[in-house]
Amino acid sequence: MPRRPTGWTLALAVALPVEAATALALPAALAGAVDAALDRTAGHSAPLLLALVLGAAAGAAALAAAAGPACAAEATAALRGRLVRHLLALGPGGRLRPGGPPPGDLTARLAGSAADAGGRLPALLGAATALLTSAGAIVGLGILSPWLALAFFGGVVPGVALIRLFLREAGQVFVRYQETQADIAARLTGALAGLPSVRAAGAQRSEAARVLEPLPALSAAGHALWSAQRRTAWQATLLIAVVEVAVLATAGALVAADALAPGALAAAAGWAALGAGLFEQVEALVGVAHARAGQSRVDELFALAPAPAGVSALPADGTGELAFRGVVVREDGRVLLGPLDLTVPGGSTVALVGRTGCGKSLLAALPGRLRDPDEGRVLVDGVPVAELTAAELRHAVGYAFERPALVGRTVREALDGAGPEQAASARADAFLRGLPAGWDTPLDELRLSGGELQRLGLTRLLARPARVLVLDDAMSGLDLATEYHVTEALDRATRGRTRLVVAHRETAAARADLVAWLDAGRLRALAPHTDLLADPDYRATLAGAALEAAGA
Repeated sequence: MPRRPTGWTLALAVALPVEAATALALPAALAGAVDAALDRTAGHSAPLLLALVLGAAAGAAALAAAAGPACAAEATAALRGRLVRHLLALGPGGRLRPGGPPPGDLTARLAGSAADAGGRLPALLGAATALLTSAGAIVGLGILSPWLALAFFGGVVPGVALIRLFLREAGQVFVRYQETQADIAARLTGALAGLPSVRAAGAQRSEAARVLEPLPALSAAGHALWSAQRRTAWQATLLIAVVEVAVLATAGALVAADALAPGALAAAAGWAALGAGLFEQVEALVGVAHARAGQSRVDELFALAPAPAGVSALPADGTGELAFRGVVVREDGRVLLGPLDLTVPGGSTVALVGRTGCGKSLLAALPGRLRDPDEGRVLVDGVPVAELTAAELRHAVGYAFERPALVGRTVREALDGAGPEQAASARADAFLRGLPAGWDTPLDELRLSGGELQRLGLTRLLARPARVLVLDDAMSGLDLATEYHVTEALDRATRGRTRLVVAHRETAAARADLVAWLDAGRLRALAPHTDLLADPDYRATLAGAALEAAGA
């Protein structure tokens, strides 16, 4: 939806044309003042007009100088808001999935490209005003004498070619520069996320070298831009000098031949300078190229469409049966999961067991449409989750994660309607009471351990009346004793509801009704834990998963 013009936008839209008009009027006013000064019998109207034009030009220039940055700031803020809302909407359905723009790249586009794109309107208005000013100056020269306009037009064709060449080259360079910046940001984000591992391995130097590896490409892009600016600047300066000399020589010859009044020489000089200004708008053109490059990178994200929501609802008497039918998930042409068929009976608990990379978390993401399968369907009580409304899906499937994100201003807001009963079930009530302001403690003042954060995530999950609960390694940060008590409380609080549990500890598999044993993205077996224990490969899988969890 187009953004409504703001006060600063309107001010800029008024100031720039007024500035252009007064700039065009100034040579004529100056010519009148010169002629009046040479004619002793003339009145004072010409000098007064010159003063008024100068005053109006100064006021318009001051207003444009204030309105331009304010307009760009408002546009940038609005664009960032739209982009954040759009990115948040892309998560469900997997439109913003692994293999897409990494977090560092998204941050670079949000912080850098959006700011560049926000200056697009002021840059375009400035360039358009410069173009119109130059066109008006040429008209002024033509009114004085067609010979003056003809003298000026000798430089128009090479000037236009110069501008087109610069815009094409600068636009490509800016895109390359921004892409390289985003690459560095993505590498740095990954390095900071794994900083404990980097420091433990003593790999600070090698990791710093990896993060900074794109710097030569960034330098090359910057030098290419400076080279284009330098080349265009001296070519434009030379062209302007030639054009102005041609116009002034023609005007001088016309004055000498009494074909023009003496004041017309001053007007011709002014309009020649304004008209030639078109060729020296390198800075304005850089702004336009920069804005276009930023807009193109932002538009790439807006082109990603959120997954469409359905219109269906769940049957009122459903048991929470969860079914995966012919599910396949791919990435970059490689199959990560499936083909897979699995039914989780309503009211039962199924543990997903397998080594890292087998597809446990990927499978767990499908019921809530945190990722959509490339093939197949996921159903809750016989209804495909892709056909459920957004509100119905949120009530159908609830999640608790290994690292839950708390959203809101306070703990109470982040727990999304949970109360003391749910906190007690998740064994979070004791440390919640110990917070500085209890449930009303601001989130930015929280200093929580991984286990405490997970218990808050479980508290939030228990407040949801979801038929299907998905616990994706949601208790890995708890010690064994706390995990036992939390599991006992969860069993009581969620009795009769379907649970899908990503398990790394054997205790979680042992407590489940069934174990779905995943191997390289395929379902190897579905059976009770006690039955699978007879298989040495299963025992090795459990041992390996436990070691991987301990290492993480």
